[in-house]
Amino acid sequence: MTGPGGRAPGRALVTGAGGMLGTDLVAVLADAGWQVTALDRAALDILDTAACEQAVAGHDVVLNAAAYTRVDDAESDEATAMAVNAEGAENLARASRAAGAVLVQYSTDYVFAGDGTGPYPEDAPLAPVSAYGRSKAEGERRAQAAHPEGTIVLRTAWLYGEHGPNFVRTMVRLYRERGALTVVDDQHGQPTWSYDLAEQTARMLATGLRSGVLHGTSSGSTSWHGFARAIVENLGGDPATVTPTDSAQFVRPARRPANSVLGHDGWARLGLAPMRPWRAALDDAMRRGIVA
Repeated sequence: MTGPGGRAPGRALVTGAGGMLGTDLVAVLADAGWQVTALDRAALDILDTAACEQAVAGHDVVLNAAAYTRVDDAESDEATAMAVNAEGAENLARASRAAGAVLVQYSTDYVFAGDGTGPYPEDAPLAPVSAYGRSKAEGERRAQAAHPEGTIVLRTAWLYGEHGPNFVRTMVRLYRERGALTVVDDQHGQPTWSYDLAEQTARMLATGLRSGVLHGTSSGSTSWHGFARAIVENLGGDPATVTPTDSAQFVRPARRPANSVLGHDGWARLGLAPMRPWRAALDDAMRRGIVA
Protein backbone atom coordinates (compact mmCIF):
# COMPACT_ATOMS: atom_id res chain seq x y z
CA MET A 1 0.00 0.00 0.00
CA THR A 2 1.17 3.48 -0.76
CA GLY A 3 0.02 6.71 0.84
CA PRO A 4 1.87 9.95 1.58
CA GLY A 5 -0.04 10.89 4.73
CA GLY A 6 -3.28 12.78 5.25
CA ARG A 7 -5.56 13.94 2.44
CA ALA A 8 -7.87 16.94 2.71
CA PRO A 9 -11.26 16.63 1.01
CA GLY A 10 -11.12 17.63 -2.63
CA ARG A 11 -13.15 16.74 -5.72
CA ALA A 12 -14.64 13.25 -5.86
CA LEU A 13 -16.42 11.53 -8.72
CA VAL A 14 -18.85 8.72 -7.82
CA THR A 15 -19.88 6.41 -10.67
CA GLY A 16 -22.94 4.23 -10.22
CA ALA A 17 -24.23 7.03 -8.01
CA GLY A 18 -27.84 5.88 -8.31
CA GLY A 19 -27.18 2.51 -6.70
CA MET A 20 -27.25 1.40 -3.08
CA LEU A 21 -23.58 2.00 -2.34
CA GLY A 22 -23.24 4.95 -4.69
CA THR A 23 -26.06 6.86 -3.04
CA ASP A 24 -24.49 6.42 0.40
CA LEU A 25 -21.06 7.40 -0.91
CA VAL A 26 -22.40 10.66 -2.30
CA ALA A 27 -24.05 11.56 1.02
CA VAL A 28 -21.13 10.56 3.25
CA LEU A 29 -18.44 12.24 1.16
CA ALA A 30 -20.45 15.44 0.92
CA ASP A 31 -20.84 15.44 4.71
CA ALA A 32 -17.07 14.96 5.01
CA GLY A 33 -16.41 18.09 2.98
CA TRP A 34 -15.80 16.61 -0.47
CA GLN A 35 -17.07 18.35 -3.59
CA VAL A 36 -18.92 15.41 -5.13
CA THR A 37 -19.87 14.77 -8.74
CA ALA A 38 -22.54 12.04 -8.79
CA LEU A 39 -23.02 10.21 -12.09
CA ASP A 40 -25.44 7.34 -12.49
CA ARG A 41 -25.53 4.88 -15.36
CA ALA A 42 -27.60 7.21 -17.55
CA ALA A 43 -25.13 10.06 -17.02
CA LEU A 44 -21.93 8.07 -17.63
CA ASP A 45 -21.40 4.96 -19.70
CA ILE A 46 -18.15 3.58 -18.27
CA LEU A 47 -17.64 1.58 -21.49
CA ASP A 48 -17.17 4.88 -23.35
CA THR A 49 -13.47 5.71 -22.97
CA ALA A 50 -13.83 9.32 -24.12
CA ALA A 51 -16.75 9.90 -21.76
CA CYS A 52 -14.70 8.46 -18.89
CA GLU A 53 -11.78 10.76 -19.64
CA GLN A 54 -14.07 13.77 -19.77
CA ALA A 55 -15.89 12.83 -16.55
CA VAL A 56 -12.75 12.07 -14.52
CA ALA A 57 -10.82 15.21 -15.53
CA GLY A 58 -10.42 17.64 -12.66
CA HIS A 59 -11.18 15.16 -9.90
CA ASP A 60 -8.86 13.98 -7.15
CA VAL A 61 -10.60 10.69 -6.42
CA VAL A 62 -12.86 8.42 -8.49
CA LEU A 63 -15.06 5.91 -6.65
CA ASN A 64 -16.34 3.23 -9.00
CA ALA A 65 -19.60 1.93 -7.60
CA ALA A 66 -20.88 1.09 -11.10
CA ALA A 67 -21.10 -2.65 -11.64
CA TYR A 68 -22.98 -5.53 -13.22
CA THR A 69 -24.23 -7.36 -10.12
CA ARG A 70 -26.80 -9.85 -11.45
CA VAL A 71 -24.84 -12.87 -10.28
CA ASP A 72 -27.05 -15.57 -11.79
CA ASP A 73 -27.68 -13.75 -15.07
CA ALA A 74 -23.94 -13.42 -15.55
CA GLU A 75 -23.67 -17.19 -16.03
CA SER A 76 -25.48 -16.87 -19.35
CA ASP A 77 -24.26 -13.36 -20.18
CA GLU A 78 -20.64 -13.32 -19.06
CA ALA A 79 -19.66 -11.01 -21.90
CA THR A 80 -21.80 -8.19 -20.56
CA ALA A 81 -20.61 -8.75 -17.00
CA MET A 82 -17.01 -8.74 -18.19
CA ALA A 83 -17.52 -5.57 -20.21
CA VAL A 84 -18.97 -3.57 -17.33
CA ASN A 85 -16.92 -4.99 -14.47
CA ALA A 86 -13.57 -5.34 -16.21
CA GLU A 87 -13.46 -3.10 -19.28
CA GLY A 88 -15.31 -0.34 -17.45
CA ALA A 89 -12.93 -0.53 -14.51
CA GLU A 90 -9.95 -0.36 -16.87
CA ASN A 91 -11.40 2.70 -18.63
CA LEU A 92 -11.81 4.52 -15.33
CA ALA A 93 -8.32 3.50 -14.20
CA ARG A 94 -6.74 4.87 -17.38
CA ALA A 95 -8.73 8.08 -17.12
CA SER A 96 -7.76 8.41 -13.45
CA ARG A 97 -4.10 7.94 -14.27
CA ALA A 98 -4.29 10.63 -16.95
CA ALA A 99 -5.98 13.02 -14.51
CA GLY A 100 -3.68 12.22 -11.59
CA ALA A 101 -6.64 10.90 -9.61
CA VAL A 102 -6.90 7.94 -7.26
CA LEU A 103 -9.36 5.22 -8.30
CA VAL A 104 -11.27 3.26 -5.66
CA GLN A 105 -12.40 0.08 -7.39
CA TYR A 106 -15.07 -1.74 -5.38
CA SER A 107 -14.83 -5.50 -5.65
CA THR A 108 -16.31 -8.57 -4.03
CA ASP A 109 -15.81 -11.74 -2.01
CA TYR A 110 -16.73 -13.63 -5.19
CA VAL A 111 -13.15 -13.23 -6.44
CA PHE A 112 -12.31 -16.13 -4.09
CA ALA A 113 -13.29 -19.79 -4.44
CA GLY A 114 -14.93 -19.84 -1.01
CA ASP A 115 -13.41 -23.18 -0.05
CA GLY A 116 -11.02 -21.82 2.60
CA THR A 117 -11.42 -22.47 6.30
CA GLY A 118 -10.59 -19.02 7.67
CA PRO A 119 -10.86 -15.39 6.65
CA TYR A 120 -9.30 -14.61 3.26
CA PRO A 121 -6.38 -12.17 3.65
CA GLU A 122 -6.11 -9.24 1.29
CA ASP A 123 -3.28 -10.92 -0.65
CA ALA A 124 -4.95 -14.33 -1.06
CA PRO A 125 -4.82 -15.69 -4.63
CA LEU A 126 -7.90 -14.96 -6.70
CA ALA A 127 -9.85 -18.06 -7.72
CA PRO A 128 -13.41 -17.14 -8.73
CA VAL A 129 -15.89 -19.94 -9.43
CA SER A 130 -18.64 -17.91 -11.14
CA ALA A 131 -18.90 -15.64 -14.16
CA TYR A 132 -19.63 -12.66 -11.93
CA GLY A 133 -16.59 -13.47 -9.80
CA ARG A 134 -14.40 -13.80 -12.87
CA SER A 135 -15.56 -10.42 -14.16
CA LYS A 136 -14.82 -8.68 -10.86
CA ALA A 137 -11.43 -10.38 -10.52
CA GLU A 138 -10.54 -9.25 -14.03
CA GLY A 139 -11.69 -5.74 -13.12
CA GLU A 140 -9.25 -5.73 -10.21
CA ARG A 141 -6.39 -6.90 -12.43
CA ARG A 142 -7.07 -4.46 -15.24
CA ALA A 143 -7.51 -1.46 -12.97
CA GLN A 144 -4.30 -2.20 -11.08
CA ALA A 145 -2.39 -2.81 -14.33
CA ALA A 146 -3.64 0.43 -15.89
CA HIS A 147 -3.00 2.59 -12.80
CA PRO A 148 -0.72 0.65 -10.42
CA GLU A 149 0.28 3.62 -8.27
CA GLY A 150 -3.24 4.99 -7.97
CA THR A 151 -5.76 2.14 -7.66
CA ILE A 152 -7.27 1.03 -4.37
CA VAL A 153 -9.21 -2.24 -4.55
CA LEU A 154 -11.85 -2.32 -1.83
CA ARG A 155 -13.65 -5.66 -1.59
CA THR A 156 -17.00 -5.96 0.11
CA ALA A 157 -19.74 -8.57 0.53
CA TRP A 158 -23.33 -9.23 1.59
CA LEU A 159 -24.28 -5.56 1.20
CA TYR A 160 -27.61 -4.22 2.35
CA GLY A 161 -28.85 -0.64 2.63
CA GLU A 162 -31.58 1.90 2.16
CA HIS A 163 -31.34 2.49 -1.56
CA GLY A 164 -31.76 -0.85 -3.26
CA PRO A 165 -33.06 -4.42 -3.08
CA ASN A 166 -31.18 -6.56 -0.57
CA PHE A 167 -31.40 -9.57 1.75
CA VAL A 168 -32.65 -7.63 4.78
CA ARG A 169 -35.55 -6.05 2.94
CA THR A 170 -36.45 -9.39 1.35
CA MET A 171 -36.41 -11.24 4.68
CA VAL A 172 -38.50 -8.54 6.35
CA ARG A 173 -41.12 -8.79 3.61
CA LEU A 174 -41.22 -12.59 3.57
CA TYR A 175 -41.39 -12.87 7.35
CA ARG A 176 -44.29 -10.43 7.52
CA GLU A 177 -46.08 -12.35 4.78
CA ARG A 178 -45.43 -15.88 6.05
CA GLY A 179 -44.44 -15.68 9.73
CA ALA A 180 -41.62 -18.17 9.09
CA LEU A 181 -38.51 -18.50 6.93
CA THR A 182 -36.25 -21.24 5.59
CA VAL A 183 -32.68 -20.04 4.96
CA VAL A 184 -29.41 -21.74 4.04
CA ASP A 185 -26.95 -22.36 6.86
CA ASP A 186 -23.93 -23.59 4.87
CA GLN A 187 -22.70 -20.25 3.45
CA HIS A 188 -20.81 -17.93 5.77
CA GLY A 189 -19.94 -14.27 5.33
CA GLN A 190 -20.15 -10.77 6.71
CA PRO A 191 -23.38 -8.77 6.38
CA THR A 192 -22.32 -5.20 5.63
CA TRP A 193 -24.38 -2.01 5.72
CA SER A 194 -23.57 0.10 2.67
CA TYR A 195 -23.57 3.26 4.80
CA ASP A 196 -20.86 1.78 7.03
CA LEU A 197 -18.80 0.98 3.95
CA ALA A 198 -19.22 4.54 2.69
CA GLU A 199 -18.04 5.92 6.04
CA GLN A 200 -15.05 3.56 6.07
CA THR A 201 -14.23 4.72 2.54
CA ALA A 202 -14.18 8.34 3.71
CA ARG A 203 -11.88 7.44 6.62
CA MET A 204 -9.62 5.56 4.22
CA LEU A 205 -9.38 8.50 1.83
CA ALA A 206 -8.48 10.83 4.70
CA THR A 207 -5.31 8.80 5.35
CA GLY A 208 -3.92 9.74 1.92
CA LEU A 209 -3.81 6.14 0.69
CA ARG A 210 -3.18 5.94 -3.06
CA SER A 211 -2.98 2.22 -3.80
CA GLY A 212 -3.49 -1.14 -2.18
CA VAL A 213 -6.09 -3.82 -1.43
CA LEU A 214 -8.47 -3.66 1.52
CA HIS A 215 -11.54 -5.56 2.69
CA GLY A 216 -14.57 -3.41 3.42
CA THR A 217 -16.83 -5.79 5.32
CA SER A 218 -18.23 -5.74 8.82
CA SER A 219 -16.35 -7.52 11.60
CA GLY A 220 -17.39 -10.97 12.71
CA SER A 221 -19.26 -13.45 10.54
CA THR A 222 -22.44 -15.48 10.34
CA SER A 223 -24.43 -17.66 7.96
CA TRP A 224 -27.39 -16.50 5.90
CA HIS A 225 -29.50 -18.38 8.44
CA GLY A 226 -27.88 -16.53 11.34
CA PHE A 227 -28.36 -13.25 9.47
CA ALA A 228 -32.06 -14.02 8.99
CA ARG A 229 -32.50 -14.96 12.66
CA ALA A 230 -31.04 -11.60 13.69
CA ILE A 231 -33.41 -9.80 11.32
CA VAL A 232 -36.41 -11.61 12.77
CA GLU A 233 -35.24 -10.87 16.33
CA ASN A 234 -35.03 -7.20 15.46
CA LEU A 235 -38.61 -7.34 14.19
CA GLY A 236 -39.70 -8.68 17.57
CA GLY A 237 -40.29 -12.15 16.16
CA ASP A 238 -39.22 -15.60 17.31
CA PRO A 239 -35.87 -16.59 15.74
CA ALA A 240 -36.89 -20.24 16.11
CA THR A 241 -39.28 -19.68 13.20
CA VAL A 242 -36.22 -19.41 10.92
CA THR A 243 -35.44 -22.96 9.81
CA PRO A 244 -31.94 -23.88 8.57
CA THR A 245 -31.42 -25.73 5.30
CA ASP A 246 -28.54 -26.30 2.87
CA SER A 247 -27.65 -24.87 -0.49
CA ALA A 248 -28.71 -28.04 -2.29
CA GLN A 249 -32.33 -27.05 -1.62
CA PHE A 250 -31.85 -23.72 -3.45
CA VAL A 251 -30.02 -24.57 -6.66
CA ARG A 252 -29.13 -21.42 -8.62
CA PRO A 253 -27.17 -20.91 -11.87
CA ALA A 254 -24.08 -19.38 -10.18
CA ARG A 255 -22.06 -21.13 -7.51
CA ARG A 256 -21.92 -19.22 -4.23
CA PRO A 257 -18.77 -19.24 -2.10
CA ALA A 258 -19.30 -21.39 1.01
CA ASN A 259 -16.86 -19.19 2.92
CA SER A 260 -17.04 -15.49 2.08
CA VAL A 261 -15.35 -14.27 5.26
CA LEU A 262 -12.70 -11.65 4.51
CA GLY A 263 -9.76 -10.67 6.72
CA HIS A 264 -9.15 -7.10 7.83
CA ASP A 265 -5.44 -6.85 8.60
CA GLY A 266 -4.93 -4.05 6.07
CA TRP A 267 -6.77 -1.47 8.14
CA ALA A 268 -4.25 -1.65 10.97
CA ARG A 269 -1.47 -0.73 8.54
CA LEU A 270 -3.40 2.47 7.83
CA GLY A 271 -3.92 3.19 11.51
CA LEU A 272 -7.65 2.53 11.18
CA ALA A 273 -9.92 0.12 13.01
CA PRO A 274 -11.89 -2.42 10.96
CA MET A 275 -15.58 -1.80 10.46
CA ARG A 276 -17.86 -2.50 13.42
CA PRO A 277 -19.44 -5.93 14.07
CA TRP A 278 -22.15 -6.94 11.62
CA ARG A 279 -24.82 -7.36 14.31
CA ALA A 280 -24.25 -3.89 15.76
CA ALA A 281 -24.58 -2.38 12.28
CA LEU A 282 -27.72 -4.39 11.49
CA ASP A 283 -29.33 -3.41 14.80
CA ASP A 284 -28.53 0.25 14.10
CA ALA A 285 -29.86 0.15 10.53
CA MET A 286 -33.10 -1.56 11.52
CA ARG A 287 -33.62 0.66 14.57
CA ARG A 288 -33.43 3.66 12.26
CA GLY A 289 -35.94 2.07 9.90
CA ILE A 290 -33.43 2.09 7.04
CA VAL A 291 -34.22 -1.37 5.71
CA ALA A 292 -37.27 -2.61 7.65
